[in-house]
Amino acid sequence: MAKKKIEGQVSATAKYVRVAPRKARMVVDLIRNKSVDRALEILQFSERAVSVDVEKVLRSAVANAYQNNGMRPDSLVVAEAYVDEGPTLKRIRPRAKGSASRINKRTSHITVTVAARKEA
Repeated sequence: MAKKKIEGQVSATAKYVRVAPRKARMVVDLIRNKSVDRALEILQFSERAVSVDVEKVLRSAVANAYQNNGMRPDSLVVAEAYVDEGPTLKRIRPRAKGSASRINKRTSHITVTVAARKEA
């Protein structure tokens, strides 16, 4: 099901990232509803490996907003950030007595949406 695009919001997506969605969601939850500067700071000091990929997607969304819509990067906020499950690569591992067990190598689709900050 496709997400509805709301006016004034710009998004970027990284598909087929080789990390389990569960691990990526832990990082994405940290930056949701934060300003872009604060989100980048959180990602820079996060010890999780997937934070590098999430940072790339966030920077891409900010660049899209600046290039395509003329939004100022310092006035943007992370409106939406979510991780969908991508296809799973199925591998086998040899086990005792000629049997095999399955290894699931999961992939993720990371989407970050930025919007202009609401002035109250």
